[in-house]
Amino acid sequence: MTTLNSTLVGNYEASPVVMSDASLYTGVMRVAQGTLELAAGDSTDNDIVMLAPIPTHASISAIKIATDTFGGSCTFNVGLYTDAGVVKDEDCFATAVADAGAMADVRFEAANITTCGDKVFTNAGDTVDPGGFYYVAVTFAATGGTAGSMSFIIEYIIN
Repeated sequence: MTTLNSTLVGNYEASPVVMSDASLYTGVMRVAQGTLELAAGDSTDNDIVMLAPIPTHASISAIKIATDTFGGSCTFNVGLYTDAGVVKDEDCFATAVADAGAMADVRFEAANITTCGDKVFTNAGDTVDPGGFYYVAVTFAATGGTAGSMSFIIEYIIN
């Protein structure tokens, strides 16, 4: 029989104890959530819906999104933009998610499970934290064209 300790357990059992990053252990969970009413023209191909600003040094643990039916063959990506509106990675979290879905977590739909615990700036493809905020955003990948609601819950950890 083997026992494998996570880095968190190894750090805790070390003498002296090694402090783990707060986003991985003992950090504070925060939530950004809301509902948007999209007009008929807000769900066409390449339209962007900025959901919430998240600190670049935070770690996102869940991104839950629910939508009404936007019509057509509507799909959307979930990714990151700078606070100046410049795309960092439009589908780092989810790719071609179908509309008309109940509240579902899409954080790892496209992202590798090994990104669990990564900082937002790393999810965006940066190697150094630029500081500030990145926007979690939906970018439509196929046109819907019908008005409807979009609700979201973003859970992130920060110290």
